[in-house]
Amino acid sequence: MKTKVTYILSNIDKAIAFEWIAEEINKEQFEISFILLHHEKPFLYTWLKERKIQVHYIQHFGKKSYPKSFIKVYNTLLKIKPKVIHTHLFDANLIGLFAGKLLKIKKRIYTRHHSTYHHNNFPKAVKYDKWSNNMATEVVAISNNVQSVLNQLEKVPLKKIKLIPHGFDLKSFANVSPSAIDDLKQKYKIQNKPVIGVISRYIEWKGIQYIIPAFKNILEDFPDAVLILANANGPDKIYIQEQLKELPAENYREITFEKNLFALYQLFDIYIHTPVDDQIEAFGQTYVEALASKTPSIFTLSGIANEFIENQYNAIVVPYKDSSSIEHAAQQLLKDSKL
Repeated sequence: MKTKVTYILSNIDKAIAFEWIAEEINKEQFEISFILLHHEKPFLYTWLKERKIQVHYIQHFGKKSYPKSFIKVYNTLLKIKPKVIHTHLFDANLIGLFAGKLLKIKKRIYTRHHSTYHHNNFPKAVKYDKWSNNMATEVVAISNNVQSVLNQLEKVPLKKIKLIPHGFDLKSFANVSPSAIDDLKQKYKIQNKPVIGVISRYIEWKGIQYIIPAFKNILEDFPDAVLILANANGPDKIYIQEQLKELPAENYREITFEKNLFALYQLFDIYIHTPVDDQIEAFGQTYVEALASKTPSIFTLSGIANEFIENQYNAIVVPYKDSSSIEHAAQQLLKDSKL
C-alpha cells in the first residue's frame, strides 16, 4: 500500500526542486499531493496539473490570511488523509504543521530554509520558528549551518534533526542548448560582452548593494558590460533601484522571473553572489548551480559555501561587504582567460 505524502508550500511560484521531487519520487511507494499557498495561482500549480499530480491551490496573502488559510488547509488535509505532511517556508510551516497536529497526522516534517535571519533581524519571530520546531516530528536541516542554528540556538535535539543537503540535477545546468542561450540574448537584448550576472532577491543580506558600485567601476574599463539582476524583487527593491540610477540604463537588466534558469546561468560570463556574513545563507543553492553551469564565479562564503568553495580553485572568494574586492576579482576574471 502506498504512503500518502502531502507537501505544503507557501509563497513559491516556480521551484525546480519540487518539479524534480514530483518526477523522481518512487511512485510505487508514495502517492504525493501538494497544497500551495500563494497570492495567485503559481507556475507550479499549472505544472503539476499538466502532469495529473494532485494539487490544491489556496489563495493566501500573508498574515491577514492565516485564519482562512488554516481552515482551508485543515479541510484539505481532512479529505486527502495523508500519512505524512512535509511543509516548506514560514507560512506553510505555521499553518500546515498545526493543522497536521490537530488532525493527529503522526509524521509531520518541515524543511528549514533559513538560518539566522530571524535571530539577526527579527528576534520576535524566533518564537515562531521554535513553534514550528515543536509542532514537527522531524526537522530537515539543509546544511551543517542550519543544523547548528537549530541545535545550538534553538535547542532542537539532534535526534529530531535530519541533515539532508539539497539535491541537484547537475546535467541540466551543464547541458544547455546554444539555441536556448541565444533566445535569452534576444529576449533581453544582450549583444555585448561581458555579461555579469546576479540571481538574488532584493534584500539587504544578499549583498547586492556591494555589487552595483563594483560594477559601476568596472564600466570604466569595460564600457559595454551588462549587469543582469535576476529575481529582481524583494523588500529592498526601492533602495536597489536607487543605486541602479547611477548606471547607464543600457548597461543593466532587471529580470523579475525567468523560468529557464539553466540557460540564464549560461548567459553570464561572470556570476556574483555575496551574502553579508557566513551564516545568513541557510544553504545557497546558487553556489552549486553556478558551478554546475561552469560559470566563473565570485563569492563570499555563507551557508553551504563554507563546506566546499575554495578560493582560486573553484571560485574567487572575496571579503564580506567589500565592493572594491568584488571589482578587483571581476577585473581579474575579465582580463585573465586562463583564470
